[in-house]
Amino acid sequence: MQFKNNTKQRNASIQGLRSFKDTLPKYVKRIINKKGHIYSETLNNWKYLVGDELFKCCYPKTFKSSNKFGVSTLVIMVKRGHEVDIEYSKKDILNKMNAYFGYEVVEKLKFISFDDEQKVSSKLEINEKNVTINRYKDKISGVKNEKIKQSLLKLTKVFKKK
Repeated sequence: MQFKNNTKQRNASIQGLRSFKDTLPKYVKRIINKKGHIYSETLNNWKYLVGDELFKCCYPKTFKSSNKFGVSTLVIMVKRGHEVDIEYSKKDILNKMNAYFGYEVVEKLKFISFDDEQKVSSKLEINEKNVTINRYKDKISGVKNEKIKQSLLKLTKVFKKK
């Protein structure tokens, strides 16, 4: 009888505590190995890298590492109206990031502009009026007990506030 080599079951048991790295799925490990370290360090030290004034009007969105098809790119979200300030300080941000990591991490910066708080406030007003989504309203209306129905509606309102 032959045994298969590619079984997904664990043959050997591990005694004691396992490291956090061993408990993660394979695809999560790949993401952390590719992007996680550079992106998380960039997020943690963003205020130092860009300065106080630019910190208020922009933040890093994603980081794409280099491969044989393209260069490493950092995508930055910029508040509308501050694009020119960020464009002038582009070279300074690149130099600071590469100096912080000790090697050329980012080769290109890409900017995406967004509106500050105008659309967010209008969405919040709409959501306060219609707290539960229609799909959940149908499910809640299917409940026969009135006390449970009312408590579920109150629960959804509490979740929306948080």
